[in-house]
Amino acid sequence: MSGATDSNFSAWGSADRALLSEGLSGALVLRRQEEEGFNELPISRPRRLIHFAAEVLREPMVFLLIGCGLIYLVLGDRQEAIMLLGFLFIIVGITIYQERKAEHALDALRNLSSPRALVLRNGERRRIPGREVVRGDIAFVNEGDRVPADGKLLSGSFVSTDESLLSGESVPVDKNADDSLYAGTTVVRGQGVIRVTAIGPRTELGKIGKSIQVAAKEPTRLESQTRALVWRLSWVAAFLCVLVVIVYGFTRHDWLAGFLAGLSLAMAILPNELPAVLTIFLALGAWRMSQRRVLTRKMPAMENLGAATVLCVDKTGTLTLNKMSVQELYASDSFFSLSSLGHGPIPEEFHEVLEFGILASRQDPFDPMEKAFLEAGKLFLGGTEHLHPDWSLKREYPLSSELLSISHAWKSAKYEGHVVGAKGAPEAIIDLCHLNPAATERIAKKVTEMAEKGFRVIGVAKAKLKSAALPEKQHDFDFEFVGLVGLADPIRPGVPQAIAECRSAGIRVVMITGDHPNTARSIGRQIGLAHAENVLTGSELARISDPELQEVARNVSIFSRMTPDLKLRLVTALKNDGEIVAMTGDGVNDAPALKTADIGIAMGGRGTDVAREAAAIVLLDDDFSSIVEAIRMGRRVYANLQSAFIYLLSAHVPIAGISVLPVLLKLPLVLLPVHIAFLHLIIEPACSIAYEAEPARPATMRVPPRGKEESLYNRKMFLPSLARGGSVLAALLLIYVISLYRGQGELDARALTFTTLIISNLTLIVMIQKETGEQKRPVALNQVTLTIIAAAVVLLAIVLYVPPLRNLFRFSTLHAEDLGICIGVGILSAAWVELIRRPRS
Repeated sequence: MSGATDSNFSAWGSADRALLSEGLSGALVLRRQEEEGFNELPISRPRRLIHFAAEVLREPMVFLLIGCGLIYLVLGDRQEAIMLLGFLFIIVGITIYQERKAEHALDALRNLSSPRALVLRNGERRRIPGREVVRGDIAFVNEGDRVPADGKLLSGSFVSTDESLLSGESVPVDKNADDSLYAGTTVVRGQGVIRVTAIGPRTELGKIGKSIQVAAKEPTRLESQTRALVWRLSWVAAFLCVLVVIVYGFTRHDWLAGFLAGLSLAMAILPNELPAVLTIFLALGAWRMSQRRVLTRKMPAMENLGAATVLCVDKTGTLTLNKMSVQELYASDSFFSLSSLGHGPIPEEFHEVLEFGILASRQDPFDPMEKAFLEAGKLFLGGTEHLHPDWSLKREYPLSSELLSISHAWKSAKYEGHVVGAKGAPEAIIDLCHLNPAATERIAKKVTEMAEKGFRVIGVAKAKLKSAALPEKQHDFDFEFVGLVGLADPIRPGVPQAIAECRSAGIRVVMITGDHPNTARSIGRQIGLAHAENVLTGSELARISDPELQEVARNVSIFSRMTPDLKLRLVTALKNDGEIVAMTGDGVNDAPALKTADIGIAMGGRGTDVAREAAAIVLLDDDFSSIVEAIRMGRRVYANLQSAFIYLLSAHVPIAGISVLPVLLKLPLVLLPVHIAFLHLIIEPACSIAYEAEPARPATMRVPPRGKEESLYNRKMFLPSLARGGSVLAALLLIYVISLYRGQGELDARALTFTTLIISNLTLIVMIQKETGEQKRPVALNQVTLTIIAAAVVLLAIVLYVPPLRNLFRFSTLHAEDLGICIGVGILSAAWVELIRRPRS
């Protein structure tokens, strides 16, 4: 912290000083939350049960059931009308349960994705959801953070904020002690400590009624495709319904019964389940991913995950543990290893390389590398004159894409002017020191030696400036080369196995790092990257054209000395080459690349709020294996969706056919509204709950990614659905016609046909689920599917053998041999494809 700011504390009372050292107590936090509420804006009221019911009651199926009930009342058949009303309540109840389950999943995701805040509570720093911040909290803000609430800046180091959300001005605003920071603004430079003065609607942001969380819901590609399909099928359904009404009315001279037949057909053919199934699958899929520490912020990412062909990942913290430690020093043309030295003194000639590396670091760092420098200083420089806690930082020269180094200018009472420490990429430090070619070549060889050991190599330089005025650029200092620091960052457990799994899934992993090419190459070999010998540096990338980059990137899996603008070029080139790109990032400057990638993945642990908000997915544990798990789950969601839609279409074909054909053939109707309502009790939970609960199969990550432009509703789905549905329809017609011509009567024929339809429907559920597994491998049905099948069998038995219900359904009693025929024909009509495929023993 700057000395000018710290002096502001002298006027504080003892209570204020205690607050700064301890923060608020848990009891005070709870009391203020009860009195003042949470730190959130009233965006919209939560949906209650009545809201879900109101939405469901606007569904076409509800109106069709009500219409059929009214016609039965006109015809004087009250029992049928009451039965339909009962089915209406059951179907509405099932739909409300499904919608609320999806809504609760989305609520959980919204809570996880809310901005975070680092506060001081009971003497400890804690990372909490932004909504839990209260007035009086001591909060810490760093570059890239969203300010969680309005507050006064207590201390800070060159803090600047972007207040364009409030003022419309995009120029950063410098902040000094006692200045106000406002909720929703972004810290674009520096770090500081604030005391919260207002939360929620009492902030400046709340007063003007804006919210950084409000955004128009972006329809996913699947949602657009589903709406288009539903629209086309609705026109087909409308045409067929009108045709049935007209044919029935003219051929049988009973227009009221014709309308009833038309409404029954509409209930049978309308694909009203499709949008609900899609919503439930995406919402519950995102919720399941959050249980694996992967947060989905934008629903299109759920669809794109299964199509990803290239995975661009940062090395530090994603492939490695992000727990750096200083392992080796180079100074005065000699090396010194710290790996076997627990603590204690080191040779004098190596003191300065650590000293000035620490001076070029923040004193309260967030970056693991800077933490490693400070830790090494405590271990090896403690008790020496090379640590300077009493010096005050006067200016920070940040890292840039033009110069990969950081410099800090310090003021000390012992020296006139300023002392400057610089650290960064060795080539940048060599450039700052203006070394001659011979010295440059000598140091470059030492850098290569350290990099080949897998160390991240950092160059260190020093300068002294007697004048009080500081220059604008780092190059204006007269730097002297001090030495090199080698840091180790262990590879995360499971990374080599995860990369091998990506390879088997047809996904190429590309490592992006700021490290030396030899360091990157060494790590690439250890984790098993393909083409690990081919490394392209940022300077080489900058010199080639975009078409050349597209060609080169096909055979390069390691990019070193990369900056955020070069990451953006790489992602753009990969996309232009037809790849589906997933990209990780954590910094403010990574936001453009994260937005450009097909799937932007931000780091939740070390990532900035800006990166999180730009990304579609957030890794809450920053683990590479979690990305691979997310891809697996994305593929699982897509595969299960496909199974659900195949089942839906397969089930609707025989229902629609058996509703239309008897009208055209002048036969008695098979399905009445009560039968179709009964069928919906099976179809809706089967397609939305049973298939969603189906786990990923072992083969999920052993097949190549699907094409991004591949539609879910394609020939691969329609043709099998029509084949299955057509075979079931043929079997139903055969049963029905034979029953009528054998003189068994309308009630017998209807009972036989309906029972066969139910059995074939349950068989379809099982067969389609089995096809999602590996060939020749038995697949156990999930518990939800077994429950649905058991419930359907019990309900069928009730309507067949309980006389009042049997009469309402207009059935006759089925004998054992009749039931056996229904079961046999029902299973064969739906399972014949599977039986043909089964290899002969």
